[in-house]
Amino acid sequence: MDFLTLLQVLDTTIRFATPLLLACLAGLYSERAGIFDIGLEGKMLAAAFFSAAVAYTSGNVWIGLLAGVAVSVLLSILHGLASITFRGNQLISGLAITMLVGGMTVLVAQDWFKQGGRTPQLEGAARFEPITLPFAIGPADAEAKGEQLSKLIAEASPLQQIYSELISGHPILVYLALALVPLTWWVLFRTRFGLRLRAVGENPASVDTAGVSVVSLRYSAVLICGVLCGLAGAYLATAMQAGFVKDMTTGRGYIALAALIFAKWRPWYALWTTLLFGLFQALELRTDVIENVIGMAVQSQLLGALPYILTVVILAGFVGKAIPPRAGGQPYVKER
Repeated sequence: MDFLTLLQVLDTTIRFATPLLLACLAGLYSERAGIFDIGLEGKMLAAAFFSAAVAYTSGNVWIGLLAGVAVSVLLSILHGLASITFRGNQLISGLAITMLVGGMTVLVAQDWFKQGGRTPQLEGAARFEPITLPFAIGPADAEAKGEQLSKLIAEASPLQQIYSELISGHPILVYLALALVPLTWWVLFRTRFGLRLRAVGENPASVDTAGVSVVSLRYSAVLICGVLCGLAGAYLATAMQAGFVKDMTTGRGYIALAALIFAKWRPWYALWTTLLFGLFQALELRTDVIENVIGMAVQSQLLGALPYILTVVILAGFVGKAIPPRAGGQPYVKER
């Protein structure tokens, strides 16, 4: 495997890891506050549809992004009402949201666009285009020289190849997702809000005794979860792809939950874990790379199953224990 092929695989890894990272951080905020949310998949799917639909209708991807985030937040509020206000079962609430959205998106898409449950192709200002960073080799350079972009990058130095192929050329949501990792770490571990949020997930009674509203903190976490899921879904439909198709999340919400467990509910671990899972997805499309390295055929289905296999391994305690917040999944009833 040559160096440029490796960079291309890593570039695909980043693109696949971005929605996983955003959804993983979404679940991190929610579960750190004690609210388990297996509805990440449903929120991502709803955000993907409405962001694509509104972006196509308005011709503006930013309006589509806002629409996707707004729908995801509404679903988060619904989950909060069921699990926080009415103290319902959090797992059932999240699953119900996912099942509802799975059918609703196809039905509404067919009613609006009459294209078999999908939206029309997004073009121009209706989707997020890759950003060419300063001094990177980009499409403008290829057009000016009348050569293919891949050829210009192949002829560049290794450092320029890393910068142009791996670092540059991603939609803005990729850079936003990466920036959210240190921001999340700072919020959770260096601010009063983060300290209280983590305390709510461990011992809500002590937080309540200190005069801080458990309900407000949990709703705050659920709303942040909704925003991040909205970004993840919008990325799928308006950046990674150019429109919405049925069930386009393809289990990414559940993979994000697996990544969250594997990352032990920590932001930096979440980054490396989602990159690892993104690498498996990238190699699932490039089994030839693995075959060239190990000299034998590999089933793509095996690579797709590896994230779940690793999650089972860590849950079994073979790579250290993954201990969730102690009050996770438990509705808080204030003592009188």
